[in-house]
This record gives sequence, C-alpha cells and structure tokens, in this order.
Amino acid sequence: MNAPETQTALSQSPAEILKRVRLIEIATRALVNDVFSGVYHSVFKGMGVEFSEVRSYQRGDDVRTIDWNVTARTGSLHVKRYQEERERTVMLALDASASMRFGSQDRSKGELAAEVLALLAFSAIANHDRVGLMIFSDKCEKFIPPKKGRKHGLRVITEVLSHRAQSRRTDINRALDYLNRTLHRRSILFVLSDFFSGDFAPTLKVAKHKHDCIAMVFNDPRELDLPPSGWLSLTDAETGKDIEVDTRLPRARAEYAAFAEARAKSRRHFFAQQKVDVIELSTDRPYTEPLRSFFRERLRKIRR
Repeated sequence: MNAPETQTALSQSPAEILKRVRLIEIATRALVNDVFSGVYHSVFKGMGVEFSEVRSYQRGDDVRTIDWNVTARTGSLHVKRYQEERERTVMLALDASASMRFGSQDRSKGELAAEVLALLAFSAIANHDRVGLMIFSDKCEKFIPPKKGRKHGLRVITEVLSHRAQSRRTDINRALDYLNRTLHRRSILFVLSDFFSGDFAPTLKVAKHKHDCIAMVFNDPRELDLPPSGWLSLTDAETGKDIEVDTRLPRARAEYAAFAEARAKSRRHFFAQQKVDVIELSTDRPYTEPLRSFFRERLRKIRR
C-alpha cells in the first residue's frame, strides 16, 4: 500500500531544466569537493585490476600469481603482475516509476534521488571515472553509455530532470537483466529506487557477481505511518488501486504502520541475505549523513 501520489511537473522548458541542472551542480559542488571526493576515491579505488606484465618470480611474491603456462614454457617461475585500473565505471540506475513521484515533504522521492544521483555523478567525474545512466520503470526507458567529463555529467543530470516516465510500474528484475547483458566491464552499480518491485533475486545475484552493487532506498515518512486526519483515500501509485481508510481509528493506523514496517524489514533482510550494501534515505532528512556513514563503513571494511 502506498500513500497518495504527488505528481512532479511533466512539462518544463529547456531553459527551466538547464536552470535546475545548474542549481543542483552548485548545491552538490561543496559536498563533492570538500566531503566526498577524497573518501569516494579511497572507497572505490582498486575496484578493478588489469593485467600489466609477466616477470620472473621474486622472493615474497604471492604464489597465487604464478603464471603456470609461462613457467612451463621457460622452465623458471614467472608471475603475473597487475595494476589498478586507471578508470572506474560508475553506473547509475534510477527508478522512474510512479511510486517515486510521491512526496509528503518539500520534495518527492524522485527529486531527492535526482540530487543524490547528481552528487554521485559529479563525484565520479571529479575522480576521472566514467559515468553511465539507466532510467527504468518496468522496462529500460533510457540508457546512456558510460563516459568521462563534466559535459557528459551535465548531460546525465539533464536527462534525469527532463525524462518523462513511460510506465507507472517497477520491474527491477528486468532493469538488472538489461544491465547484466549491457555492461561488459566491472562497474560500481548504484540502484536508486524505493524497491516496490517483484522478486529480483536471480538477476541481483548475477549483477553482484559481475559488479559492486549498492542499493539506495528512498522512503517518505507518510509511507511509514498515517496522521489521524479522518477519512483518507489512498491510491497505490503503480496499480491505481484505491482504498478508503479512517485514520482516526488507532487500529487502522496501527495496521498501516505494521504493514509498512514489515515491508521495510523484509527489504533489509533481503539485501542482507544477498550481501548487498544498502543506503536508506528519506525525504524528511538530509542525505549527507547516511552517505557519510556508508563511506565510513566501507573504509572500515577495506582496512580490515
């Protein structure tokens, strides 16, 4: 059950979209430069390695790097040498389904996701990484191959802000399947969604094996509890199904809250089971602290 949907503006002029892009770039610039740039590099460096050379074995080399083919051919031990990939690929997959257009605060989940996506894109660009974008609903609605550079980063944000969703529903399974078939090199894959979707465990397992997958979950406080406001007509944003609820009744509010909590608990359990990192964000709270916590925890794991 979703709370009532609020629509964002469907029609904006190119000048209005460009203005929003610039405002988001200004709003995220300080965070990119002062907060996330260094820690972003520390967390994601070494996500991939590429072959460098084969050389003679030296004392202290890891025996797991021995190249047995060359060793057999030459009659002396040789090892493979690798170096960190100079370029990382960051893929941003954004849910554009109807439920992401809901917001009971100053902004919708989708608007919050757009700003967070911009922060991630600009952080990647600042570190000379390649950035790609996929916008999905129950199908892939837009795909921009990963590239480098500020101009490309601005294009990614512009596409997010100007995109008109073609479907109300969500199918993360189909979105991940598309990325599994399209991305041919290991990537840092951020999926930005409220994850109101059917089962996508099979494709997530494949994606997790090929990429570093991070789930960014967007919530709104009114999806977790209802105020005692009398009779409300609640509409599921994706199915259009309506239900009448008397929110003056404590039992009705309790049932709604229990349903929402069970759904959130099930989602957390699912990602923990899949060993996928999760960042939970809400439209009524700043997003900087959850992101900082994520980066700090990542650094602790790397150092261990």
